[in-house]
Amino acid sequence: MSGHNKWSTIKRKKGALDAKRSKIFSKIIKDITVAVKESGSDPDSNPRLRLAVSNAKGANMPKDNIQRAINKAADKDSATFVEASYEGYANFGVAVFVECLTDNIQRTVSNIRSYFNKYNGSLGTNGSLAFIFDRKGIFEVPQGNLIEDDFIMSIIDAGAEDVVLEDGFFTITTAMEDFGVMMKKLEEMKIEPESAELQRIPKTTVNLDAESAQKVLKLIDVFEDDDDVQNVFHNLEFSDDMIEEG
Repeated sequence: MSGHNKWSTIKRKKGALDAKRSKIFSKIIKDITVAVKESGSDPDSNPRLRLAVSNAKGANMPKDNIQRAINKAADKDSATFVEASYEGYANFGVAVFVECLTDNIQRTVSNIRSYFNKYNGSLGTNGSLAFIFDRKGIFEVPQGNLIEDDFIMSIIDAGAEDVVLEDGFFTITTAMEDFGVMMKKLEEMKIEPESAELQRIPKTTVNLDAESAQKVLKLIDVFEDDDDVQNVFHNLEFSDDMIEEG
């Protein structure tokens, strides 16, 4: 299970060093918008909105910004986003799964295809990478005053598949179908995770030399820079040097 923790550690370190904090906010605002359009503007009765608000707080988004996003999404004339995902291969056989929220599917699929082509990859059909990725719930919880053994025991009892403490954060892994149960357990414990999301965790990874890996990471960065893209998952194996650089 250490692979799950490694993946989350990379993401956390990358996020801490990422200069494009506004990109994170814009993606969260889209999540809030979709949640409000789907089930209303009250977080108490809308689990998806409650999760989006929790992630917004974890990303240090100001409360005023969160409320403004909720209010704007509740306006019937505000933009409507649809979810779309794309699967394909980067150079050197690295699998890439791209999750999007878009108000223009034609633009999004055109862009995604062009990025794959430009960087010697190929866009595949939906479902083609199902055998490579497992969908898991991943929660990042700051240790704070939590007692390690007691907390881990409580979370395992609540159905966690894995709990690891590293760099002052507990990384909790659950089966996809247990995501909501774990969210409720943390709420009952009055613990607010820094992030809680469904991630696509690779079952197998591809090892590349540094030069080849950088070529793949250029494509990953291009995807992440696209305003329509919410998440990018891949199965490139990270070396310790790559983690530090990331």
